Amino acid sequence: MNLLLVEDDREISQMLFDYLQMEGYEVQTAFDGEQAVKVFEEGSFDLVILDLMLPKINGMEVMKRIRKESVVPIVILSAKDTESDKIFGLGLGADDYITKPFSLTEVLARVKANLRRTTQYSTTREMETDCLKTGAVEMDLESHTVKKDGQLVELTAKEFEIFRLLLSNPKKVYTKAQLYSLVWKDDYFGDENAVNVHISRLRTKIEDDPRNPRHVLTVWGIGYKLGSLEE
Repeated sequence: MNLLLVEDDREISQMLFDYLQMEGYEVQTAFDGEQAVKVFEEGSFDLVILDLMLPKINGMEVMKRIRKESVVPIVILSAKDTESDKIFGLGLGADDYITKPFSLTEVLARVKANLRRTTQYSTTREMETDCLKTGAVEMDLESHTVKKDGQLVELTAKEFEIFRLLLSNPKKVYTKAQLYSLVWKDDYFGDENAVNVHISRLRTKIEDDPRNPRHVLTVWGIGYKLGSLEE
């Protein structure tokens, strides 16, 4: 697995570089936003670890540029630990958010979890059809793509997995805890904002009117389910 580590603090970067390499990952580093964009465009990466407070181009702008061309998992590192900062980062396309100071084992666990989710798409096949559909939105499990009215819709790994769960089980209502456990592959500690942000972002991409969704419905007090277009 090839990782891109973007961190301007040389000591933190070296510490993470050594630890992740020791764990068997190939790691390339960048120390400012301009270098990060250049390295990403020239390479092929399975995951990006991205600091937000970067010189030249800040981390949020780097993430926006990456998201224009890739759905690679992005794990944010940041000293900003408020709920609004986390929600903003997730809303721009991050898959995970780690606040400083952090432990190396926590970073490793998050890296493994995010990589596991993406590799599962190509290494496992569940008992389901290759193509799932609701209205004008169609998901191809073999090519890992989603189209709306024939046009490609770029979903992140978590958005894709949330939507796949709903499409595969159209009559099931998923609680936020269930979605978090199944998609994040981690214990749920009441952090419903992570689920809410990804649901909101998914609706923005697949719904005609995200404020009046027809595909991803809220079941108040319980969670989310796939909408029935026949209703």
